[in-house]
Amino acid sequence: MKFLHPYFLLLLLLLPILARWYWQQQKQRHAAVTLPSLQGIAGVETIKAKLRRWLPIFRALGFAALVIALARPQLVLKEEKIKANGIDIMLSMDLSSSMLAQDFEPNRLEVSKKMAIEFVKGRPHDRIGLVVFAGEAFTQCPLTTDHKILETFLEQLECGNLEDGTAIGMGLAGAVNRLKKSPAKSKVIILLTDGVNNVGYFKPLTAGELAKELGIKVYSIGVGTIGEALTPVSRLSDGSFFLDYAQVEIDEELLREIARMTGGQYFRAKNNQDLRQIYNTIDRLEKTEIQVTRIKKYSEEFHRWVFLGLIFLLAEFVLRQTWLRSLP
Repeated sequence: MKFLHPYFLLLLLLLPILARWYWQQQKQRHAAVTLPSLQGIAGVETIKAKLRRWLPIFRALGFAALVIALARPQLVLKEEKIKANGIDIMLSMDLSSSMLAQDFEPNRLEVSKKMAIEFVKGRPHDRIGLVVFAGEAFTQCPLTTDHKILETFLEQLECGNLEDGTAIGMGLAGAVNRLKKSPAKSKVIILLTDGVNNVGYFKPLTAGELAKELGIKVYSIGVGTIGEALTPVSRLSDGSFFLDYAQVEIDEELLREIARMTGGQYFRAKNNQDLRQIYNTIDRLEKTEIQVTRIKKYSEEFHRWVFLGLIFLLAEFVLRQTWLRSLP
């Protein structure tokens, strides 16, 4: 609700002034009768006498309603039309046990999940999906604009649910498969891993060539510090991981080649801040073209207030001149 002429509302300040004037007039108009006691007439007030007290209130309400009508109340109806040439994006994330390495705070997986969720929140008009891989690949979430469900899937990612290993080729091929029938003008895969391809029946470069043929751009991210990191080296009988220091090995040459052949870029994240900056860079490189048209429509509401004001004033006038009429 808005008012086209809000300055008319200042007239409402007259109400307390008029109320005081009316009260003074009533005191002067009615004569006082001195009685030795009110006991004899206590509780004999009639219904008419009680209702007469409402007549000034009806008049005040009528005045207030007409003032509001003068201020021209309007309901503002906003309509937005968004034309977006969206980008289809598949996240392909490594869930091998090495993602629990603690060279990131608290570990590589938790930081990767957090940064991916921030990235998804910044792309409200794009379809985004999720493929996870370790020794095998699995589509966790197909392309969707329901980013809330995607964020939930990202939050729930854990190592150990898939056969261990690093099947980069299968993780990339799974993402390519999800994008091959996409009608989007721009298709992107963000491939995140911390290791070397050591398992799987699909070679990473073959998946890269397939992405190239389908016009899919791959941004590859190698996650891990330089040197050694506290990394899971074995799994105990209770399902937990035993951590020890091990050399960080990332096949940077492979990731760089996949990015080059598809027209993307390779990034190395050595800490939390690096990974955040990488996602910000990809976000800037792959901008969605959005055209927003805002339409404002107004619904006039003053006639309702005019009708309400006239009802109050008419009721006051009719009652005062008929049933509640008093002799001068």
